[in-house]
Amino acid sequence: MNKTYIEDHASLVELCQKLAQADILAIDTEFVRTRTLYPKLGLIQVNDGENLALIDPVAINDLSPFWQLLTDEKICKVLHACSEDLEVFLTAANCRPVNLIDSQIMMSFLGHGLSMGYAAMVNHYLAIEVDKSESRTDWMKRPLTAKQLDYAQADVDYLFQLYPRIHDELAQKGWLYAAKEESELLIERKFTAIDESNLYRNIKLSWKLSPKQLYLLKHLASWRFQQAKKRDMPIGFIAKDHTLFALAVHNPDNVGLMAQLEGVEMLDVRHKGKAMLMVLQRAGQEDNGEYPEKIVRLDEHPGYKQIFKKIKAFITEQAVNAELLPENLASKKQINQLLSGHFKLNSATGHQRVELLAGWRKALFGEQLSLFIKNNFE
Repeated sequence: MNKTYIEDHASLVELCQKLAQADILAIDTEFVRTRTLYPKLGLIQVNDGENLALIDPVAINDLSPFWQLLTDEKICKVLHACSEDLEVFLTAANCRPVNLIDSQIMMSFLGHGLSMGYAAMVNHYLAIEVDKSESRTDWMKRPLTAKQLDYAQADVDYLFQLYPRIHDELAQKGWLYAAKEESELLIERKFTAIDESNLYRNIKLSWKLSPKQLYLLKHLASWRFQQAKKRDMPIGFIAKDHTLFALAVHNPDNVGLMAQLEGVEMLDVRHKGKAMLMVLQRAGQEDNGEYPEKIVRLDEHPGYKQIFKKIKAFITEQAVNAELLPENLASKKQINQLLSGHFKLNSATGHQRVELLAGWRKALFGEQLSLFIKNNFE
């Protein structure tokens, strides 16, 4: 195995020319995300079985040769638990990978649960203990230590070794196509643009607010997200949920009153009080009486608990028949998405694709599920 550390553009171009000939690439990234909204890319690891390279994005400004590999449909890219890696690709280059499969998702279809870690996977197949002590290290600091480099190499070394074995096991069980679909669904979620106009719905207890209060919360939530993007800070560092909620409830007309409200974080008022007051004032000036609909809680719908239990039991039965874990077939969020659509709740989110009635799930039990709902809940 040729192991290299790539820290200049010419070497990156030469490496990527070699990697472009590969059928499979094992890929991982290291990043830092402690006080920022967006992850800071610290290292890229890639392995084609002959070349294992660590690419230094701190030293190399133009990573386009590598991004081109991610979008090459002829090359299969395998990553483990790639949700945050996808965020790195999105924020660093707006690079949406194609022909990607997540080995954690693959392991879930082999009966290992939805969140099997990389070290556990390696131990399962190879009885090797992978050192994960460097997982929270500062990957932006240079030079990287020998221990960091060994850790980073191991993340794609074993992954490339194990992928053919996992692939063959999954193919034999007949779930390879489903794992590919789930990986693509994960990519779709990550690369779907955030709808700033609906962020207020994600704030805790927003369902308690009146339409006019929701209108104020909507303005505050949008402002907070724009500030977080502009300053590259976690949204909670701009203002806490409970602060925005209290301001939407009481709509104070001065910072002094704002500071006296129950539930308002004093640090939020100190640092952003005037800005939040301006948001409220601007919302008042633009107020034309067109307010969001009041949010209806799904769990307050008549008979929700009993209906959810029946759907869950149906899913469990289907999972047993398919020799899968129930969580492979449906999460609580996916069941709630189905029921929200069925009961026509919260129309602003009603345009979403119902995941339980799409893709491999539709082929496996979609017709039976639709019939089950019709016979039991209509």
